Amino acid sequence: MRRIVINSAAVAAMAMAFAVPAEAKWVASWTASPHAPLGTEGPFAAASYDDVTLSQTLRITEGGTRLRVRFSNRYGPAPLEIGAARIVQIDPDGKEVAGTSRALTFGRLASAVIPRGAPFVSDTVALKLPDLARVKVEIYLPKPTGPCTCHLTGQDDLSVSPKGNFVGKPFEPVEHKQFRAFLSGIDVDSPDALGTIVAFGDSITDGVGSTPGKNRRWPDVLADRLHAAKRQWAVANTAISGNRILSPGMGEAALARFDEDVLSLPNVKYMIVFEGVNDIGNRFGQRGGPQLPGLDQPQITVEQMIAGYLQLIERAHEKGIKVIGSPIGPYKGASYWTEEGEAARQKINDWILHGGAFDGIVRIDTAFADPKDPRQMREGYHMGDHLHGNDAGLKAVGDSIDLNLFAK
Repeated sequence: MRRIVINSAAVAAMAMAFAVPAEAKWVASWTASPHAPLGTEGPFAAASYDDVTLSQTLRITEGGTRLRVRFSNRYGPAPLEIGAARIVQIDPDGKEVAGTSRALTFGRLASAVIPRGAPFVSDTVALKLPDLARVKVEIYLPKPTGPCTCHLTGQDDLSVSPKGNFVGKPFEPVEHKQFRAFLSGIDVDSPDALGTIVAFGDSITDGVGSTPGKNRRWPDVLADRLHAAKRQWAVANTAISGNRILSPGMGEAALARFDEDVLSLPNVKYMIVFEGVNDIGNRFGQRGGPQLPGLDQPQITVEQMIAGYLQLIERAHEKGIKVIGSPIGPYKGASYWTEEGEAARQKINDWILHGGAFDGIVRIDTAFADPKDPRQMREGYHMGDHLHGNDAGLKAVGDSIDLNLFAK
């Protein structure tokens, strides 16, 4: 009989590579919720890639000692092949920080095939990052991807290379976008983290109207304030522009995407819900011009909207997550505002404030509101459309949130 010799040192090294320390504390330090492609033409046309490298910059909220990157092929028409990938910290000027480059692997392999409709998480890599660090993620896509599983309003740079694998190599971009392509999150192992706070909403939370590349969305402002106060919370922005509580549009309805975009994230303790203006705006407003694919509009009622919020609250409570609500923000002057829609907003907001269903309340609505007419946004706080905040308005919102809502 052949004798089998076990190399104990090799076994120990392998075990260490895959082991998760007992004290590991994962949090969702950065997120971008993907949505289905929105047609092949126009400003929201779906991108597709073939034999190119994508380089995407982003900012984490909570630092730590290890990380893993979440990829997504949720809406892909076929399996998605990743030829190579890496992550590296960058400084405020966008230059790589020496010694921080890490290859991303998948089951210890340098490449991966992500099944159609599936998420995929990289192996854990050791990389010490400070709070609020900026990083760059590079992905080589050797085969045609089909329409991208993307998050369209990334508000930061995505660079597309010439043909070829440029992971870890400089290249002159042939195209710049602000998508989040095939990326859905970065989890960080942070021993001192208190947990994850999720910001769940639509384009106002997604940061439409803020300066790209400057991290001035209101969840960014909240993250800045938390860390300045030495409160080690990760803030995960899971908003999708155009999103609605009850109906699909740009992204599945909030109720449909809730499990994957919120409940699947690690160590979520709190969720801030600021959503609903697109439901009532599209329901009661005048919609003109071409509509997005899949943008239907059921004849919803105030009672159905309230039932939708209650669903989110109940499902979050089952996982021990406390839910903080905000009344729907003012939007008089926006293209889909009507008196009927305003009446619905007032009824829903009265329930949010006085119904007792939420664990806490924040007043995003009043942070935006014009004191002379609270039905509309304050001048200088919106991007010109009376709906989306600009840098000043979004800062006012982020500054208005009481940090004591988030108990240690």
